[in-house]
Amino acid sequence: MQVAAGFLIALMIGLTGVGGGVITVPVLVLFMGTPVTQAVGTALVFSALVKIPAALVYLREGKIHFRILGRLLLGGAPGVVTGGLLLGRLEGTGLRNVVLVVVGVTIALTAAFNLVRLVGDSEARPPARDRQGLLPWLALPIGLEVGFSSAGAGALGTLVLLYFTPLAAVQVVGTDLAFGLCLSSVGGALHLGLGHTDYALFLRLVAGGIPGALIGARLANVMPTRALRAALLVWLIVLGTELLLRGVHALSAATGSP
Repeated sequence: MQVAAGFLIALMIGLTGVGGGVITVPVLVLFMGTPVTQAVGTALVFSALVKIPAALVYLREGKIHFRILGRLLLGGAPGVVTGGLLLGRLEGTGLRNVVLVVVGVTIALTAAFNLVRLVGDSEARPPARDRQGLLPWLALPIGLEVGFSSAGAGALGTLVLLYFTPLAAVQVVGTDLAFGLCLSSVGGALHLGLGHTDYALFLRLVAGGIPGALIGARLANVMPTRALRAALLVWLIVLGTELLLRGVHALSAATGSP
């Protein structure tokens, strides 16, 4: 089942471009019973691995702007470390249900944000602005969110690059992909060190994910990816809400217990 999950997750990433973290965490928690901290750590490492092939393509074609990437990482890297440490802290103090609520809210809002952009056709390029000095400050909360929930780098990073840099659209995609890869790698390494990664689960996800990513990338050329992306985002809103409700219910039960 875990190999099949890895295949399907990577397939949907390849087909729709939706980030790996926002898909992987709710699937692991809701369908496999993985503790949320382990799910986040495993999702970050898995997401980093899945993004490598695409990042190499953009790197080879010169579509990654390294100076702007560096500015993003000035804020994003400390943010992802802080988010990972905060997640571990809450888990260590027994606030697992609070973690579940926050992760559920983050995933549902991230999916909803992506859906609004998709339906509103907000992929169109806004007027070019060059406010690169703000990038580290804007990337800090993005990194914090990724370290805590593994979700958000793709949608929010793209938005920041579109509105605060003069990059061409293809450079926005390549630079944001590299940014997400770096955040996932840093966050994944941190969670590995904190013991928040299920190695056996990760290997099974990878076993299914490699062929899934390859097939997804090929099918993306012939399938209606916009409709698939919309359907996937709606499903992720439902899953994120389910995580939220599960956490709230557990908190209510704990509060009402003698």
